[in-house]
Formats: sequence, structure tokens, C-alpha cells
Amino acid sequence: MYLFAAEAGSASSASGLPNLTPFQYNVVDNFFSLTVATMGAAALFFFISRNQLAYRYRPALMVSGLVVAIACYHYFMIRMSWQGAYKIEGDMFVPTGKGFNDFYRYADWILTVPLLMVELIAVMNLASDKARSLLTKLVVAAALMIGLGYPGEISTDWTTRLIWGVASSVPFVYILYVLWVELSASLDTQPQEVRGIIQICKLLILVTWAFYPIAYAIYGDSLPNAVPGIIRSIGISGLGVVGVQIGYAIADITAKAGFGMLIYYIALTKSELDPEFAKVKTAVA
Repeated sequence: MYLFAAEAGSASSASGLPNLTPFQYNVVDNFFSLTVATMGAAALFFFISRNQLAYRYRPALMVSGLVVAIACYHYFMIRMSWQGAYKIEGDMFVPTGKGFNDFYRYADWILTVPLLMVELIAVMNLASDKARSLLTKLVVAAALMIGLGYPGEISTDWTTRLIWGVASSVPFVYILYVLWVELSASLDTQPQEVRGIIQICKLLILVTWAFYPIAYAIYGDSLPNAVPGIIRSIGISGLGVVGVQIGYAIADITAKAGFGMLIYYIALTKSELDPEFAKVKTAVA
């Protein structure tokens, strides 16, 4: 379950990882640290803030907290694996031979991506039959997307990677279709005050999720032969490892913590519009 991502023209060990400059190594390590801190802080915020919401919207925020808590743990493990995969020799960070275990990220996605769908549907507060139908479609499609993508992710063969990547793209496109078509049709049932935030949620998913198939397509030794030649010709060593790890971290922060904050604002706005919740707040005050 290890990441093999040697760039042509850069020295590497049996683990397949390239040598990195101190800047390259540390910028990835610092982004992992930033992601752990962001996910942990977001989890605390979501769990503590749930009492500010009407009861019907609290499950959505609990799921948001669960998503970032899971991500916090996995990014902690990813960072530990990254630190174990390298050691400093002279003025370079070189592979230790242990490899970099990137399976933690897929373990995170198989849990958190379906939960992202759950928190969005939960905060929409749709009719039970509509919500159940949408959840079934989105959760099954999300699990298929992650499951079908993993065999290609661990393969260094371009053809194998392409086949599984295309297979994974089918549920990926389907999820976006459901979000744009079916959830857009449900906007008329939502308060005017939250429709704009829901639209931002959909855009956030589209933009952040778009990075994942791009990274999947360009990463590592699975690239066509011409591409490593181009990388070598411009003298960029370790570009795949550094760029993709930073990109994944930024995308995960945005798609989980950022998305969760939007869910919170939708739930908070809806709670403030709920006359029953307003009575409870007044009574407590």
C-alpha cells in the first residue's frame, strides 16, 4: 500500500521516492501539519457549536465534526509516514527505504466522502422519502468512486491506471449530476436566505473535487514516457510528490473543513428562521 512516485531524472531508492531538497520536504511536512491542526480545530468547533442549532439540524453538524475528526487522524498518520520515509543526508532529504504509506488517504476518503453527502442532505431537511433516495444514490456512488479508483492509484502501469480511472469517473460524474440537477430542483423548498450558500456548497464540491482526477492522471511513474522527459528537461525533481501532496492537503481542507463551515452557516441560518427554536432561545435567555 505504498506510494511509488519517482520522477525521471531524480535519484531514488528502492522505495521509488525521489530525493528532495529541504524546502521540498519541509513544505510538504508543514502542509500536513497545517491540515492536522485545521481538521482538529474544525472538529472541536463543530462539536461545540451544535448546541447553537435547532435539534433537526444538529445531526448535520455532528457529521461535519465526524468528517474532520476522521481526516485529522488520517493526516496525522500520513505525516508520521512521511517523516519515516525520509532522512537527511548532507543537504538533501533521501528515502529511508520504508516507503510512504498513502493508503491512509484512501482509508480517509472511503469514510469521509460518503459522510460529506450525508451532511449536505441532512442540512437540506428534505422530505424523508426524497432525502432517503438522494442519500442512497450519493453514498453508493461515492463508495464506488473511491473503491474503483484505488486499484489504479497503487498501479504504476499507465494502462491499468487509465482503466480504473475511467471506471471511477463514472460515479464521480454521476455524483456531480445528482448534486447539480436533483439538489438544484430542491432549492425552491429552501428558505431564500440559504439558497446562495447551498449554491456555494455545490460549487465548492465541483472545484475541490476536480483536483482529484487531475492529480490521479498526472501522478508518478504511471505517466506516459514523454511526460517524465519533459519534467527532466526543465530540471524539476520531486515535482509529482510535492505538488500532489500539497494539492491533496489543500483540497481536503477545503472539501472537509471549508464545506463543514458552509453546512454550519446553512444550519445556523435555518435555525434562526425556525420560530420554535426562537422560542427556546428566548426562554433560555
